[in-house]
Amino acid sequence: MDQLNLTSANLSSSSSDRAQASIPWSFTSLVTAGLMSLCFLVGFPGNIAVLILRPNWQQLSRLSQCLMMNLAMSDLLCLVTLPLWIYAVFYGWALGAVGCKIVAFLVYCSLYSSLLTITALSVQRYMQIVHPHRCIQFKKRLLVLMWLISVVPSIPVLVVRQIIEVNQQKIDCSPKYSSHAQHLAMLLTECFFGLSSLIITACAYIFLYRKLKQAVFFNNPSTVKLVTIITVTFFVLWMPYLIFNLLMVGGILSNNLKIVWFYYSGFNIFTSLTFINSSINPLLYAFANGLCKTNRSLQHD
Repeated sequence: MDQLNLTSANLSSSSSDRAQASIPWSFTSLVTAGLMSLCFLVGFPGNIAVLILRPNWQQLSRLSQCLMMNLAMSDLLCLVTLPLWIYAVFYGWALGAVGCKIVAFLVYCSLYSSLLTITALSVQRYMQIVHPHRCIQFKKRLLVLMWLISVVPSIPVLVVRQIIEVNQQKIDCSPKYSSHAQHLAMLLTECFFGLSSLIITACAYIFLYRKLKQAVFFNNPSTVKLVTIITVTFFVLWMPYLIFNLLMVGGILSNNLKIVWFYYSGFNIFTSLTFINSSINPLLYAFANGLCKTNRSLQHD
């Protein structure tokens, strides 16, 4: 999220230049564009299908249905911007400074909203199965609050996103920080949201497993596999990005240009993994809700 193109005009314009000079741009651009194209081709129709078909939603609580819909809409909002970034990888940014700020802001909002929704779904599933009588009921204010929380940390993007000339060849939409402190604040905010969501999601499924490991819900091997896949996928696709952010924090604090170079040299590829998560979210959670519904009905029999 910190940048969707390889270059940056802050702390380390020289480090970015070294990264570009050392790594074949054609390889970097092809891998990045390939991952983003795959995410768009799979995720865009997938999220639309989930919104239209609503698989296995009939017996879900109203809150679960709304969270599923919010997840699909958040991911769809993120994925719909991918053609712009794919074009920018090869030919530079084409929508000007205002477009750069708005599109980047939408990406941030959608990714934060997706993280919060996944976290809420995990907690909701735990409450729904372990404490059904205490399960949170649907409230519109919850969804509004989630989007407000997503908007607040995204506002700085409107300030730092700038149009930057790269090697006098093309124009990129990249962040330009006024100070190291500003850059650190952005990185640490992303790490806080990402790690908090990962920890809460993992804990929800761990507690769910411990509570129900002898129940019918976890006697079904396919259910165990699916729950494991959801959690592991979330970790695998987000951890590289969060680790890169933490590496950059260390590079800034220690003024280590080698770390900064390493960060920028592989940033585009690892950032693309977060889009993969947006692509497969609806499929995973649609099937998970279906299995949860089936197993709950088995428990009542």
